[in-house]
Amino acid sequence: MRINLIVIRVSDIERSACFYQALGLVLIREKHGSGPEHYSADLEGTIFELYPRSDPEGTSQVRLGLTVNQLDRVVSACLTAGARLVAPPKESPWGRRAVIEDLDGHKIELTEGTKRS
Repeated sequence: MRINLIVIRVSDIERSACFYQALGLVLIREKHGSGPEHYSADLEGTIFELYPRSDPEGTSQVRLGLTVNQLDRVVSACLTAGARLVAPPKESPWGRRAVIEDLDGHKIELTEGTKRS
């Protein structure tokens, strides 16, 4: 089994698209049938989508984990795009790691490398 789809709801889809592009995602605008316009990225077979949020609750309890190259550069780009730093980059059993929060409060764990202890 593997995850093939992750959808998060965001309050400002254009601003969030810019944020996730700063994170390194290649997003494309989509619209299926009568559904809302949204953004989608293919992450090696897992589809990540940003949909407009229609209720005040949203999905801020989602925590994403992404492996990235150049952790410091990615964290810096995300902070410039409006992220909040939750945990600064440091070594962990899973590699060098940081946690940020996106514009809607979704926590994103960024790991550089895939070391396991």
